[in-house]
Amino acid sequence: MNPESKIYIAGHRGLVGTALMRNLREKGFENFLTRTHAELDLTSQAAVDAFFEREKPDYVFLAAAKVGGIHANNTYPAEFIRDNLAIQTNVIHAAYKNSVRRLLFLGSSCIYPKLAPQPMKEEHLLTSELEPTNRPYALAKIAGIEMCWAYNRQYKTQYLAVMPTNLYGPGDNYHPENSHVIPALIRRFHEAKLANAPSVTVWGTGTPRREFLYSEDMADACVYLMNLPDEQFVPLLGQDRNDGLAPLMNIGVGHDLTIRELAETVKDVVGYKGALEFDASKPDGTPRKLMDVGRLNAMGWSARTAMHNGLDAAYRDFQANSDS
Repeated sequence: MNPESKIYIAGHRGLVGTALMRNLREKGFENFLTRTHAELDLTSQAAVDAFFEREKPDYVFLAAAKVGGIHANNTYPAEFIRDNLAIQTNVIHAAYKNSVRRLLFLGSSCIYPKLAPQPMKEEHLLTSELEPTNRPYALAKIAGIEMCWAYNRQYKTQYLAVMPTNLYGPGDNYHPENSHVIPALIRRFHEAKLANAPSVTVWGTGTPRREFLYSEDMADACVYLMNLPDEQFVPLLGQDRNDGLAPLMNIGVGHDLTIRELAETVKDVVGYKGALEFDASKPDGTPRKLMDVGRLNAMGWSARTAMHNGLDAAYRDFQANSDS
C-alpha cells in the first residue's frame, strides 16, 4: 500500500475497524472509504455491488461481522450464520469484480476444532468437529476462508484470511448479554464496584484457558501483513498450492491464562474489592484455545502489549464512554 491507496475498511466503527483506522493513520494512510450500516447494508448484494463499482477501492480490510459471546451465539444462531455468510460473500465477490489489489478477511479462532491440538496451527483447520456453542459463526468464517482460497486459485486474486485470537481494547462492545468475556467482566466488576456489591459471579468453572490479544496489536499485525512485498505475500495465498494449507495466518500472543486468572486480573484493574464466584451450571465452551503464532513471528511480527497494560487501557476507555 502507498499513502494514495484507496482503502476500504468494512466495519470501521467496531473494535477491529477502529483499531485498523488508528494504525493506518499512524503510518500515514489517509485515503479511507468508510460506510456505516445505515449508509451501506453489507448483507445486500445490490448495495455492495453498487458501492464497489462507484468507489473502486484498491485494498479491503473485511472486518465487518456479526459477533458475540457464548450467550449471543446460543441465542441468535440463525443471524450468526446468515448475516456473516451474506456479508463476506458480497464483499469478496465485489472485490473480485472490481479488481481490488488485496483483501484481508478477518476471522476468529473459533474456526478451529473444539479439541484441536494445542497450540492450534493453521493446518488444524477442519481436522475434527467444532465447538457446538459457536458452530454457526465458525462455519460462516470457514466458508469465508474457503472462498478466499477458491478465488485465489481460480482468479489469482490476493485474498488472505487472518485469524486473531480473542480480542479486547478500546471501542469494545460492553452489552450486558451479548459481549465477549473481557468487556463483560469489565462492565460487571465496574458496576459491582459502584454498587458495593459483595460478590461477582462469572459463568462457568473458571478452568478453561484463553489467549487474548490487544486490539491495537491485532491492527498492527494486519497492516504489517497487507504491506508485505509480493515475494512474501503471494506464497501465503495458496494460488497454486497442493499441500492443503489455506490462505490463513494466525494472529496472537502465543500464551494463555485461565478464565479464573483473567477474572482476577480484571478485578484488580477495575479495583473491585468483593468476592469472586463461579457458576459451574453455565457453559465453559472450548477447554482451551491457544494459537500457534510461529509463522507470523518468523516473518518478523510479534505482539508487544502486556495483558495488564492492555486491560488498563480498555477499562479507561470503558469509563470514558460508559455514559453513552
